[in-house]
Amino acid sequence: MRKQSTALPLTKNNIFIGLKACSRSFLQTILLYANAPNIIFQLSFVKMTINSHFRNKSTIMKPAFIISLFFIVSLTNIAHAQKDLTLWYKQPATVWTEALPVGNGTLGAMVFGKVDEELLQLNEATLWSGGPVKTGVNPTSPQYLQPLRDALFKRDYGTATNLARKMQGLNSEAYMPLGDLNIKQSLGGDTAQQYYRGLNIEDAINTTEFTVNGVHYKRDVFVSAPDKVIVVRLTADKPGQLTINVSAKSKIKSNVSTNKEVFVVKGKAPARVNPSYYNPAKRDAMEYEDVSGCRGMRFEMLVKAAIKGGTQVTDTSGIHIANATEIVLYVTAATSFNGYDKCPDKEGKDEHMLASSYLAKASAQDYQSILQAHLADYHQLFNRVSLNLNPSKESKTAIPTDERLEAYRNGGADAGLDALYMQYGRYLLISSSRTPNVPANLQGIWNKELRAPWSSNYTTNINVQMNYWPVESLNLSELHQPLLGLLKELAVTGKQTAKEFYNIKHGWVVNHNSDIWALSNPVGDFGKGDPKWANWAMGANWLSRHGWEHYLFTGDKQFLQKEAYPLLKGAAEFTLDWLVKDSSGHWVTAPATSPENDFYDGDKKAAMSIATTMDMGIVRDVFHNTIAAAKTLNVDKAFCETLNDRLNNLYPFQIGSKGNLQEWYKDFGDVDPHHRHTSHLYALHPAREISPLSTPDLAAAARKTLEMRGDGGTGWSLAWKVNMWARLLDGNHAYILYRNLLHLVKENNKSYSGGGIYPNMFDAHPPFQIDGNFAGAAGVGEMLLQSQNDELHLLPALPDAWESGDVKGLVARGNFVVDITWEKGKLTNASILSRNGGLCSLRTNQPVQLKGNPAVVSKASAIGYTLSFKTIKGGVYVVSSEW
Repeated sequence: MRKQSTALPLTKNNIFIGLKACSRSFLQTILLYANAPNIIFQLSFVKMTINSHFRNKSTIMKPAFIISLFFIVSLTNIAHAQKDLTLWYKQPATVWTEALPVGNGTLGAMVFGKVDEELLQLNEATLWSGGPVKTGVNPTSPQYLQPLRDALFKRDYGTATNLARKMQGLNSEAYMPLGDLNIKQSLGGDTAQQYYRGLNIEDAINTTEFTVNGVHYKRDVFVSAPDKVIVVRLTADKPGQLTINVSAKSKIKSNVSTNKEVFVVKGKAPARVNPSYYNPAKRDAMEYEDVSGCRGMRFEMLVKAAIKGGTQVTDTSGIHIANATEIVLYVTAATSFNGYDKCPDKEGKDEHMLASSYLAKASAQDYQSILQAHLADYHQLFNRVSLNLNPSKESKTAIPTDERLEAYRNGGADAGLDALYMQYGRYLLISSSRTPNVPANLQGIWNKELRAPWSSNYTTNINVQMNYWPVESLNLSELHQPLLGLLKELAVTGKQTAKEFYNIKHGWVVNHNSDIWALSNPVGDFGKGDPKWANWAMGANWLSRHGWEHYLFTGDKQFLQKEAYPLLKGAAEFTLDWLVKDSSGHWVTAPATSPENDFYDGDKKAAMSIATTMDMGIVRDVFHNTIAAAKTLNVDKAFCETLNDRLNNLYPFQIGSKGNLQEWYKDFGDVDPHHRHTSHLYALHPAREISPLSTPDLAAAARKTLEMRGDGGTGWSLAWKVNMWARLLDGNHAYILYRNLLHLVKENNKSYSGGGIYPNMFDAHPPFQIDGNFAGAAGVGEMLLQSQNDELHLLPALPDAWESGDVKGLVARGNFVVDITWEKGKLTNASILSRNGGLCSLRTNQPVQLKGNPAVVSKASAIGYTLSFKTIKGGVYVVSSEW
């Protein structure tokens, strides 16, 4: 999104000549510009300067002034480029969904930007309630499976539901808040002027600025991954003006103390926390005590200040600093988490040693050293991808983000906001997914509640998978590890669950919910959960595709052999034993749901059936992926023959009476025709079982299904539909959903309800769920580049609204890195870096030619044009529609 400057080269000689020709007032204006509190004021100074000098024709005619003017315009362009990657506001946050998130993948903070009483709400990715998964919790579960199946084949849904409840286990544990950091600043009670609050996602730095009584104050906040520390820097443009009191606390049971100049918060998470939706009578929602000494994770948070000028005193009420000119706060934290299978209390890590070591390392460095390490680390991830949409249109970056969202909500066009949202998704993933084996949860790493919505856990029937849809295509492949690492742990607990709950001795299974302890059993607290979400056994099958996708994008055969294939094979083994035959001789799943949805069978309302379309799509997907992986590794031929035999006899997809892809085993009626889940289209996306290229009839039925479902929904639901419409190659309809996804929602305001995004651009289910942010970002990638069909489809679903632009750094399966430029809705050229070598097949919407090899020209096909060419590892290839 960075704009290219048209300025003359900024050599020292050019700048000197230009400035020498300028008047004293002009130079003074430049200085004002350079020191203005934020970009909006800077640009206004530039405008004033240019207008003033245009009144003086003699000055304008001087070449040296032209050079100087270009110098100023260059600075202006740079400023605009930074603003294109900035969320900014003219007022502090009043609620959590207006605060701005920062994080390093483990530590997170929500920054409110308040003037005299700043608040940073803090999190640490491994701070969860509970402890390792308990085994043997429901030993009678397997005996109900066959009676449950018998009831379903008789369409006795009531009996089936009651039996399913008898097959449930414990609920998941909850992701916990770390604490609050409060900064009370003494400003004499005067009103702040020239207020600015912004999050620069290009540098991952939050900034708050304001002026009081002629003193300009600034706070910068970032979270360093290299140094494992939250850094808060406070400055004033006049000496001795900073007087603050810093304190910290936690909602979890804890105590505060001091260690010399360090403020300390120590605590211990609950041994158990019930989901926020589950409140049984005569039972505490949270339990802290565990007599076994196992459950309940310890944590420690440390705060230290370094000051220039002034005085500092630390006691149990906080850190008290008076009359300083600069203050740097270092915040570190650690927990006793020692892995999914270790008791966090008696087998836990030494959280004090960890937090102290982080603090000692960070505080021994000066601010600039920590900042530069942070920028270098962050830029090597974020700068891989850029996106410009309609660059010739007037930029709206001088408008505050919340005002842009308001205008967008009212129908205004803002391609810059479209692009910013995609990059914001990448920023959030970098900021929340860098802790080994601990993936981004339902809220990334940002949570302020002791009992967060849905426990802020890993919901495996769509949500945790959705978090990682953009990770490969948007060039952040190494951030996939936290999820891939958790899968290896789930394969262990899931093997136990398969035996204990279903008496299946092969493979592994995951049900609807999981957590940091790799929970895999059906949740519901032994019958209290609704089977339409609790009893769903397809989680391992869906999750295992992430390992296969990682291989397809990277070509890492060692990873495929050691990690991905064992997961795929184990999921397929369980599924072979899970399938049963129906009366027609087809293999089906039973029980089966279409998660969280209901149907009418005549006058019977039910949620559990057999062979739901989602289940059958997932089974096809895991079998096909396993076979492809085994073929790549040249292993398990007999096993693959078994899978192929099952594939040939699976219950087929059905097209309903309305031309839609049938959701259920039969053409049952809809209880909620516009239900948020579109689970029966799993085969379209994220899988590739349905495609306009290979299965046009089923693709047409999928289109009809989406039309019937409608263009509304919760935030994450809208994001999924963006991807589905893109897979159907309908960019304009995908963009309708994308605009709906960016619908402004505000807390406690009925005029701004529904699904969409909050003022801080967090996804609104509502409440906040981060999966919509990630899926929305992935959806932009799907509109610009698809590769699921063993080819690179360039601009497969480009909406008319993005008439021109360029994208750089997208990744396709086969490990191709792709840059694309287009004008007037048509591809002009594309550059393809082949990181692995091999055959590259392209599909485009108009004919293209491989530059340097005029014999390679695309040919017309049923959908667009295709061409193929061989590549070498490290080779760069350019195709163009202009020759």
